[in-house]
Amino acid sequence: MSIDIVTFGCRLNAYESEAIKARTEGLTNTVVVNTCAVTAEAVRQSRQQIRKLRRERPDARIIVTGCAAQTEPDTYAKMPEVDMVLGNGEKLDAKNYAFGINERVRVNDIMELKETAAQFVECFEGRTRAFLQVQNGCDHRCTFCIIPYGRGNSRSVGMGAVVEEARKLATNGYSEIVLTGVDLTSYGGDLPGKPSLGALVKKILKLVPEVKRLRLSSIDSIEADDELMLAIAGEERLMPHFHLSAQSGDDMILKRMKRRHSREDTIRFCESVRKLRPDAVFGADLIAGFPTETEQMFDNTLRLVDEAGLSLLHVFPFSARKGTPAARMPQLGREVAKERAARLRAKGAEKLSQLYSGMVGREVDILVEKHPEAGKPGLGRTPSFVPVAFAAEDSLGTEGNFVRLRITGFTPEHLTGAHLLGDRL
Repeated sequence: MSIDIVTFGCRLNAYESEAIKARTEGLTNTVVVNTCAVTAEAVRQSRQQIRKLRRERPDARIIVTGCAAQTEPDTYAKMPEVDMVLGNGEKLDAKNYAFGINERVRVNDIMELKETAAQFVECFEGRTRAFLQVQNGCDHRCTFCIIPYGRGNSRSVGMGAVVEEARKLATNGYSEIVLTGVDLTSYGGDLPGKPSLGALVKKILKLVPEVKRLRLSSIDSIEADDELMLAIAGEERLMPHFHLSAQSGDDMILKRMKRRHSREDTIRFCESVRKLRPDAVFGADLIAGFPTETEQMFDNTLRLVDEAGLSLLHVFPFSARKGTPAARMPQLGREVAKERAARLRAKGAEKLSQLYSGMVGREVDILVEKHPEAGKPGLGRTPSFVPVAFAAEDSLGTEGNFVRLRITGFTPEHLTGAHLLGDRL
């Protein structure tokens, strides 16, 4: 049995899992678990998965890596199911996966890393869009976040290497590319000349015309540069879907989180983008139950969803991460955080329903992710990343291609489309 990779967490982890796969060709009977450390629940789930893997594959070699392996290597080293622990700085080096290595734990100081090289991932198994890492690490120290200690300081991939990788991905058939990073909008600050994320976006779209859709992963709106705003206004191939690292809608909580934006900054950014791209759709990461959060403070976050027009919410009940300043603040308790998170998710479902309702009757071009089969609809996404289910003849709706649909209705999970007019792009 060949190598398998189990991935937890973000798009950057998904990208790196593909890079690991390319570096471990030839290994047999091995499972790599690429962990996430963003919440205590993510760590718990990874440990649970490791135990399950050992029961299912008692003879396999289990290697644990990723952010949780970097931030708490002893947690995994103490597990009898684990054969090796690799840090984030070690997981992309092929020699660390070789058999016969005596060191069971290979986790070095992530803060010593000063550069991030292009990984040149050329394909993504089972995906119709490709991820492209352009940045890693973070120079900020939000009080709730453990990720800088798992990823190190901010490091950018050179523009030339990014363009080259984008070209390879497009040549290999990926019409949509998603730029990923830990702190994506800090791109270029460590490079000669300090090129911005906006400059990179414009460079890719100019030099790689084969890329039909370029998408950004989570961004910090306060770092959005002028060139990025110009790209949003003028580049139709830059998708009008923006996922914001908002975290809260209360100014006092934002200060205690050590965020650099205010609630008004988030609202102003969304308003500015909508003037440039009226079809823009916004998502956001939001934390419920942060230490010291009062009911009024939480209500400010609920109101932010309406005032900024957020539709695609990622809601997290606060999870104290050992070693962070927020873990030492007065805690509200897990039940309060869960209850507030449930209310925030309900607000998100309401806004999503409004978004879906407003799209009924429109014609949209979708990128097909799943080909329709007998009795089962196909699935694709609009430029604003909204899922659409549809039925079609076998000759239409091929995975990775674009089709034009008329939106006919919606469910809580997706839009429904019909009246397929044929390939457009």
